[in-house]
Parts: sequence; structure tokens; C-alpha cells
Amino acid sequence: MQDSSFSLFHHSAEPKTGGAAKAPLLLLLHGYGANEDDLFGLAPYVDERFLVISARAPVRLGLGMHAWFRLGFTPEGILIDPHEVEQARTTLRGFLDELLAAYPIDTNAIYLLGFSQGAMMGLDLALREPELIAGVVALSGRIMPSSLETLAEADRLIGLPIFVAHGTEDNILPIGHGRATRERLGALPVSLTYREYAMGHTISEDSLRDVAEWLRQQLSQHLIH
Repeated sequence: MQDSSFSLFHHSAEPKTGGAAKAPLLLLLHGYGANEDDLFGLAPYVDERFLVISARAPVRLGLGMHAWFRLGFTPEGILIDPHEVEQARTTLRGFLDELLAAYPIDTNAIYLLGFSQGAMMGLDLALREPELIAGVVALSGRIMPSSLETLAEADRLIGLPIFVAHGTEDNILPIGHGRATRERLGALPVSLTYREYAMGHTISEDSLRDVAEWLRQQLSQHLIH
């Protein structure tokens, strides 16, 4: 949807079942160099009760290529501009407020699903504002060091549902990043589900099936309460 009232271009898929006045939200956050089309194809595979929104990241890298923040590739490694990261945080948080104002969303059922750089953004927001997020799926990503510096207090993180998946054959963000994420989240009082799959930097059928089932379970538990 291109609308001047929104800070980010996005696609939306209305819930197909449920009939509730307000729908649970699944916000999709794509990876570096992709766009809002990249993850939107997942919409038919998740629980039909979700309002699915797939956002386009704000930084344009090239034709059809966007990012939440730029990466500098140097012989010493990948460089990240902390100011761009902070701007991305502000933009994502503001966009969520815009969605809440424009769509009939159940504010107690906001879920994030991010891939790669989008996973970093999703984890960052959930760990900063756990009261806002009902659950987060982080696929083939990692935790940004700056996210660990801005964590919510431990008592606010208790029971926050997080699903982390990573490919053992990932040559973009190797499996060590997934295992480091598991270790760091494991030290927090969140409700962590961690899975590894025989895949590269992608979403396999097996991982998608497990993600969809995890989201279904989370949503069903929410509706019971």
C-alpha cells in the first residue's frame, strides 16, 4: 500500500477467518537487499486469523533492493553505522504506531517475523518493548550488540515468546550466529524455541512448517486468555 499517511510502503493480507472486531497482526520484516515482496508469499501459510503486513525497509540500495540500515563491507569485516540503526528503530516503531491507527489490530496480539536483517530488527524491538510484542520469529539472523545494551529489565522479559531458526549451511550469517543468539537469549527469562535446519540463508519447507505451527500455538493460547 502506498499511502502518504504511512512512513513505509507495505503489502497487506486481510484475515480470512476469525470474525473478531480486531485481528492479530503478523508484521513481516525482510532482509538486506530485499523488499516487501520477499516475505509476503508466506501469508497463505500462516494462520488465517492474522492480518499480515509486509513492510518495505526505508533505505534504498538499488532497484527493488532495500535495507533497514546499510552495511559497510571492508577487509576488516562488516561495519554498521549506529546512527542508521537508531533511525531504523525509530522508523519501525513509528510505522507500527501508524498501523495501529489505521487497521483494526488487537494490540495484545502483535507478532513480528523477520528474516536476516529483519530478524535483527524484530528481536531489537521485542527485547526493548516486550509489553508491545506478543511474540517474535527470528529467521537466519542475530542479535545486534546494541540491542543487548538497550534490553528491557529482566522482569519485563519474563515469558516473552521467541522462535529462532538458523540454517547449518548458511554462508551469509553462519550457524555460529544462530548459536550465539541461542546462548544470549537463553540467559534471559524469555520463552525460547531454537531450531536448526539443514539449509542455507533461506526459509526451508521444514522451517516454515515449524514457524507456522509455532505461530498458530501462540495465537491460540492468546485467544484462550
